[in-house]
Amino acid sequence: MNYPSCKRLAQHLFLCLLVPWVGLASQGAQAQGAPRVVDIPTRPGVTQRFIYIASAQPKATVILLAGGHGGLQIKDGGSFGWGNGNFVVRTRQQFADAGFAVAVIDAPSDKQSPPYLSGNRQLPEHTADVKAVIAWLKQQAPVPVWLVGTSRGTQSAAYIATEATPAQGGPDGIVLTSTILTDPAGRAVPKMPMEKLTIPVLVVHHEQDGCKLCAFSETPQLMGLLAKTPRAELISVTGGQSKGDPCEAMAYHGYNGIEADVVGKISRWIITTK
Repeated sequence: MNYPSCKRLAQHLFLCLLVPWVGLASQGAQAQGAPRVVDIPTRPGVTQRFIYIASAQPKATVILLAGGHGGLQIKDGGSFGWGNGNFVVRTRQQFADAGFAVAVIDAPSDKQSPPYLSGNRQLPEHTADVKAVIAWLKQQAPVPVWLVGTSRGTQSAAYIATEATPAQGGPDGIVLTSTILTDPAGRAVPKMPMEKLTIPVLVVHHEQDGCKLCAFSETPQLMGLLAKTPRAELISVTGGQSKGDPCEAMAYHGYNGIEADVVGKISRWIITTK
């Protein structure tokens, strides 16, 4: 066989191997819906907005709760007025690619101006809003719904979980990343009645988190409160880059540079939890 024939054969074999992979990638893209803005009624006269990324056969649904003041100010077209760099906001597509339906939740319509969710994360109204989202999501896909909070978002996730069991419309599990472990201005997560939780809890924390409210050395206190939950684990991570304010998204606090690894660990944990 001469050289041109060998070359043509190699090209043919390459295309035969490539086409199935292209087909699978195309099927994956078709199975995952385009992100869309959803508004649902919650309390009287109040609506809750979120970005929703559907999946044809989701393994679970995750509600992503941003930190800071939580006022993402989601526009009709799906852009964010604030918080686009927040850890759970910027990794929303990675969670979708891992096989989850995804909801990125904003502050509700009656809290669309400062202070947004600041000072309002541990109120019955917040629980009511998120429960309404959980109910809507379960209508879209009958799979477990998890709350995944980061930084101040962990106060939302923990509070809601302690206020409403799955039977009461609460989450089926929670993930706490960069947890607020001390809070002179409010109630930190370990000060909540975490010991009464009957759902799985995953805690993810960077060992070098420089935020004074999130010192890694404080995690044992939290884990001690979770001893009686069905499944609880602390996943500590290292590496990445720390830039700017140690309490912001581009520091170790926000898993800068190791996002894919952290999302992968969270995803595997949720999927393997029954």
